[in-house]
Amino acid sequence: MASSEVKPKSVSRAKKWSEEIENLYRFQQAGYRDEIEYKQVKQVSMVDRWPETGYVKKLQRRDNTFYYYNKQRECDDKEVHKVKIYAY
Repeated sequence: MASSEVKPKSVSRAKKWSEEIENLYRFQQAGYRDEIEYKQVKQVSMVDRWPETGYVKKLQRRDNTFYYYNKQRECDDKEVHKVKIYAY
């Protein structure tokens, strides 16, 4: 691991849905903490997003397969409590 990698200082769970929680849900489904870790691991500067909603459109997992997401919300209310919010 490179010393330039950012490590989270704390973690909490999501209480209610928001657009930020929706995107965190998508990153965590693909096996990453959040956008910061995804950009570090995949060495990319931009993440594919839906222009209409701003939600993440496509993510590459660590095994190089892809996850494709819809324009609409995918994180159901019953899934919200599973999303981790990392503070840096």
